[in-house]
Amino acid sequence: MTSCLIRTLASVGSLLCAGSAIAADIHSPMTPQVQQTTTENGWTFSFAPYFWAAGLSGDVAQFGLPKAHVDASFSDIFDHLDFGAMAIGEARYGPYSIFGDVMYTKISGQAGTPRGILATDVELSSETFAGLLGAGYAIFEDGSARLDVVGGLRVWSVESELSFRGGILDGRSRTDDATWVDGLAGFRGTYALTPEIYLTGWGLVGAGGADLDWDVAAAIGYRFSDTVSAVAGYRALGVDYSNDGFVFDVVQQGPILGLVVRF
Repeated sequence: MTSCLIRTLASVGSLLCAGSAIAADIHSPMTPQVQQTTTENGWTFSFAPYFWAAGLSGDVAQFGLPKAHVDASFSDIFDHLDFGAMAIGEARYGPYSIFGDVMYTKISGQAGTPRGILATDVELSSETFAGLLGAGYAIFEDGSARLDVVGGLRVWSVESELSFRGGILDGRSRTDDATWVDGLAGFRGTYALTPEIYLTGWGLVGAGGADLDWDVAAAIGYRFSDTVSAVAGYRALGVDYSNDGFVFDVVQQGPILGLVVRF
């Protein structure tokens, strides 16, 4: 029962619960943005909270247990979700851009043990943080399209705590965690269909602490005004990390919704 709980919770603890009417509408590599207005000093800024209804599949291992395969839908994960937050911020100057993407989730769950000798029940909580800091440059731009080349660093941090209640192990707990950094590079593009509707997509790939780290998406956006727009699409993200018995080789994918505010 304990290994089953770890399989279904620790593995999905990395869920990141989980982008112009002109080409300048999208600057962030993750979430579309509205058309921007240049300030007196030439900079433009935007902020984009978003929601990613992703499922998760792959292989994981924690707490010295054997590697296990997981396949969890978003509804399975949502049942154990305590908190989740995702947002992107960006500053742009002409063809240059600096952006940050922050994702945090916390999930928890508990299950009883078959005999109740070592413990009557086991509780597992898992927190995951992923932060991407990068920069981009527009290598092509005209009145309806833009193509940026981008690069950056993504920091991953996964921490799980296993707590026991009742039995011989009553009140005891154990923690297993891993933190690593990956370098990523790729492209993002956007194409305006009408003054209000646009298509966007991105693709990033890299490695570092992980053997492979990648992120791709395709979306359609609608600009309500010069300050607010919305986007809907599909995103897939994969990472293959292993070190000293800690294995995190998963793919997360599902629909993404974003709201972008310019200021």
